[in-house]
Amino acid sequence: MIKNIVFDLGGVIFKIDKHQAIKRFNEVGFADAASYLDAFAQVGIFGELEGGAITAEQFRDRLSQLAGKPMTMEDCARGWQGYFVELPQRNLDKLVELRRRGFRLSLLSNTNPFMMQWVRSDAFDGHGHGVGHYFDALYLSYEMRVMKPDRRIFEMMLEAEHAVPNETVFIDDSAHNVKAAAALGMHTLQPDNGGDWHTMLEDLIEQCNQTTTS
Repeated sequence: MIKNIVFDLGGVIFKIDKHQAIKRFNEVGFADAASYLDAFAQVGIFGELEGGAITAEQFRDRLSQLAGKPMTMEDCARGWQGYFVELPQRNLDKLVELRRRGFRLSLLSNTNPFMMQWVRSDAFDGHGHGVGHYFDALYLSYEMRVMKPDRRIFEMMLEAEHAVPNETVFIDDSAHNVKAAAALGMHTLQPDNGGDWHTMLEDLIEQCNQTTTS
């Protein structure tokens, strides 16, 4: 019986585009952004920020050194938030519906303070709600100081949730992350970035529940 559903943020809840983020960082004066940014995992100071090894202020300072010019916190936020492309209302409606049906929803994301500055704000959904309005718990790499697909972040989330792996669905657009979750016994879905995962999820829930009751 499925009781818990764990979602990735970028690529699942909203569509992302690393090329747009690279363009944004280029526009604010960091010309080498393409060497650091990826759709799933970042490198260098970008990865250190998302892994919680450095703070937002340390990131700003080191980015300024790399860019050879002073960078503001606003510059950093503009670059990181360039990943965002579209937040479909249908996804938000589905999250509300799933919670109404009794599922516990968690967010498990490789992310950073600059992205979450917007995601946690009332501007997130266009209706005055931050992401916390839609989830029971948020598990964020920079706060946990470990990133997917490291098995420790999944174990920490499961322990905090008191969740049984075979009662848990994990949804992520990264094959590496899905593989790591499956290795711990979770049911998994891997939609395309920005893809419609609703039918896939309902089919998986029905399949799992039928197996439990048979």
